[in-house]
Amino acid sequence: MLEDVRKSLPEAVFLKERFEIPKALGHIQGNRTIITNFLQIASTLRRDVSHLLKYVLKELATPGEIKKSGSLILGTKVPASRINEKIRQYANEFVLCLECGKPDTKLEKEGDLTYMKCAACGVKNIVKAKI
Repeated sequence: MLEDVRKSLPEAVFLKERFEIPKALGHIQGNRTIITNFLQIASTLRRDVSHLLKYVLKELATPGEIKKSGSLILGTKVPASRINEKIRQYANEFVLCLECGKPDTKLEKEGDLTYMKCAACGVKNIVKAKI
């Protein structure tokens, strides 16, 4: 009887992936790249905007700033695929738990070391990357 009920449920119920890294939306204007949803990406990842900004600018090796409208302006032409790749790398290093893979983590600083503490499984790992 239980098997019949399971078969009648949609497949989406059984998917364990509940966290999706948002894609960067933007356009190239002249020799600059404008990302319009940068603040939304930072809030989805639950990280400080300045931390994510510093990482992205360092990885892309380009100057940039956040305007009052909430959009990120990069000083060079950068394809969206490269920006999305760097955001994915950031999520793997600073957001997703190394043990359980869930995004329920917080960054905690103790002395010179930064730890990523997972609220889901309770593990506490040292963050190796420095920004």
